[in-house]
Amino acid sequence: KNQHQPHGSDEPQESVEDNDVAGQKSPPEEELNNNKPYIVRHSDVWGRYLIASRNLKAGEVIIQVEPLAVGPWAESDPVCLGCHRTFEVGAKTVRCPTCHWRICSPTCTGLTTHHSRLECIPLKEHGVAKLLETCSSATQIKLAYEAILALRCLLLKRTAPDRYAKLLEMDAMNERRQQIASLWKRNQEAIVQRIRDEWKFVEFSETEVHTVCGIIEVNAFQIGPTEVHARALYPEAFYIMHDCTPNTTHTDQPGSHELTVRPTRELKAGEPLTLSYSYTLQGTLKRRQHLYDSKFFWCQCSRCVDPTEFGTHCSTLKCAKCPKGLVLSSNPLDQDASWKCKNCPHTIPAQSVTQLLNGLYKELESIGGNNVELFENFLFKYEPILHKNHYLFLSAKHSLCELYGKAPNYLMHELTLDQINRK
Repeated sequence: KNQHQPHGSDEPQESVEDNDVAGQKSPPEEELNNNKPYIVRHSDVWGRYLIASRNLKAGEVIIQVEPLAVGPWAESDPVCLGCHRTFEVGAKTVRCPTCHWRICSPTCTGLTTHHSRLECIPLKEHGVAKLLETCSSATQIKLAYEAILALRCLLLKRTAPDRYAKLLEMDAMNERRQQIASLWKRNQEAIVQRIRDEWKFVEFSETEVHTVCGIIEVNAFQIGPTEVHARALYPEAFYIMHDCTPNTTHTDQPGSHELTVRPTRELKAGEPLTLSYSYTLQGTLKRRQHLYDSKFFWCQCSRCVDPTEFGTHCSTLKCAKCPKGLVLSSNPLDQDASWKCKNCPHTIPAQSVTQLLNGLYKELESIGGNNVELFENFLFKYEPILHKNHYLFLSAKHSLCELYGKAPNYLMHELTLDQINRK
């Protein structure tokens, strides 16, 4: 069963449309009468997902829930184990008086909520923080922080069995993840062995730890402002399906990390609720690959099916063989499908398109944050290759929108009329 994935599969499936889903089972009577704005539905194809129980207005609250567990990012830089904020360069080092792990302050309000004694005392007994102090490997330090969230999930089995049971409702996709040998080996060495062998939490089996790793990888939300490197797992919200044109948005409350989900538009009763686990301003090739690499499914939503992405052309290339030709994927649901011009016989292998886009992406990413000239040069240089709405151009233009009026030599009073119009 694929949580979050109404359009995610290795084989083509029919899209979810209102209540007409193959194999769909009726919800229990209590769900129909719970007065919530959503109903949990089940299909043999898509597993559990949410639909609107009534007509919903844009912006109204659908879900508002506290997290089951919160912890540092995967491969996180050192953060406070209470509030998960990163440390400023040169900041005074403050440590937990018990386990000696670094914290932002002895009065950090997040310590009582997230850094429990069940976590703290064993870390003290096994001298984990002292080992980190002498560790010269930045990677190993990051992996130690990554293991914290998995440990906190496992400790719910002791402290809050009902919350742990809710956690286990989430899909870990163990079978598919185990087929990715490098991923399974990484988790075995970085998380499973660390928690069981180094930190001595032997009460949790290897299977339990691997399952929690999968639950986190598939279901966690990245939360907090820029300076907070945290992710969290939420009840109810994990039922929401993925779509590359989502109809909900979510925010989390600073401090408590309470998650609020709202519709981005009016929704009709019976309409599936969707959110996106990909960056919506990326093209189909990149979105689908990211979802497969990180969430273990190939998206087949209506946007991914359409070579033009609803007419936006944010993946479209210009033809090198004819003046007005547009080059699109011949089958967007096949990463290896060739790309063809709509105006002439010109065809480009998928591998060539991927190499081109990866190269342009690296070039764009290498541009310094305040370099207006290089962003403009990028647009000029690749105008013969990329459609004006291509996602790489949109990224460059977004940066320029912010830089004109703020960057050195481009402050508002320094701009020409043409530059103001350009902004």
